[in-house]
Amino acid sequence: MQVLKAVITAAAPNQNRLPLQQLVDAHGEEKTALQLIIEETVAAGVEEICLVIKPGDHAAYQSAAGSHLGSVKFVEQPEPLGYADAILRAKDFVGDEPFLHLVGDHLYVSGNLTPCAKQLVEIAGEFDCSVSAVQSTRENNLPYFGIVSGPNVPRRERLYEIERVVEKPTPTFAEQELVTPGLRVGHYLGFFGMHVLTSEVMPLIDRLIADFKQSGSFDKKPTLSDAADLLPSRGRYLAYEIHGSRYNLGIKYGLLKAQLAIGLSGIDKEQILAEMVDLLSHRLEAQSAS
Repeated sequence: MQVLKAVITAAAPNQNRLPLQQLVDAHGEEKTALQLIIEETVAAGVEEICLVIKPGDHAAYQSAAGSHLGSVKFVEQPEPLGYADAILRAKDFVGDEPFLHLVGDHLYVSGNLTPCAKQLVEIAGEFDCSVSAVQSTRENNLPYFGIVSGPNVPRRERLYEIERVVEKPTPTFAEQELVTPGLRVGHYLGFFGMHVLTSEVMPLIDRLIADFKQSGSFDKKPTLSDAADLLPSRGRYLAYEIHGSRYNLGIKYGLLKAQLAIGLSGIDKEQILAEMVDLLSHRLEAQSAS
């Protein structure tokens, strides 16, 4: 499997501004979160990128894309019909090819010399199937992620055969239904915010969207997790525990945590640590004085 296309979703009404935020990368250069996400895909060998955006955001995203703008195609999600529908907007772009999918409100820091997305693409190429990146996720973070479960692939570390996918399960449900052997108690395999998917996922999403519209209910819009839960019935579907960490920009202090993680992985690590120590010192002095 050769993955040359990527789909980045950034159309959620309450999160569409997050990829436009400014950060400093590991080399000390100021970039938008969108630039960092695009660079993650390019480092994995991707040549074409489809960016799914909210109507009216084209100019802002075009400006924020940086030097890779020529590789980016913009597609709008006309109505806010949810995550799965956003991915479906890229159906024509994807065609019959596999694609790397990243969400626009996550940033990634690799735990080794290989970028996170490249790690995932290499696993997908080796096993020639859909693979979702996952990370051990504490129980208190279950409301933010899709959770997968399934056994380890024999003789392979950090690789799992996905049997089930549930979007944002309750702690009680996760404890009863989604425990993965080998993880610490209270930890689950949560989506990392990146996937390599075959084009097989598109008809599954199409069916979910059609059923959703036919039901006339607007309580629960279909998610990628809903479509991913159907993938094991269509063929092999794996989860790979990435060597690295994801940072959700959409949660409280998410942007701050992401910036600190990126900074501490880069050339300014010593300066950042010194500033943090100085800040804590002043804070303790102020508390003592009061």
